[in-house]
Amino acid sequence: MNDNDKSICMSVEILLVEDNPSDVELTLHVFKRNNISNRIHVVHDGKEALEYIFCSDRYADRNIEDCPKVILLDLKLPLVDGKEVLRKIREDPRTRSIPVVVLTSSKEDRDIVDSYALGVNSYIVKPVDFNQFNRRLKILDTTGSSSTSRP
Repeated sequence: MNDNDKSICMSVEILLVEDNPSDVELTLHVFKRNNISNRIHVVHDGKEALEYIFCSDRYADRNIEDCPKVILLDLKLPLVDGKEVLRKIREDPRTRSIPVVVLTSSKEDRDIVDSYALGVNSYIVKPVDFNQFNRRLKILDTTGSSSTSRP
């Protein structure tokens, strides 16, 4: 990680954990379109998410105190799945209060139930329709509140 990467990581307000490049692009486009100017860092798998959040391996130079204000987490991730990422976030006292929003295409009852049991703050099913997706992301609260809402 170079010095420029370090400064970007330390000022992140939203951590987007998403492996699908199209979904990353769409999410960033919706944020831009709605003038959500929060600093966003994108990671593409569960292993990298854990490294970022817990300041290990390629993110070892980060300070865990500089945690994101909110994490947008896909469930179906390579290397480490989203439920395991959520479990580890909630198990650690340093990270358990970070609001986590599951942003996934899964409508499976088991995924919804498991996510809430693990302590997710909100569960948003990614719609295919751009306008619906835009409305859903627009209501996202990045102020650090811990309110919960179900799909």
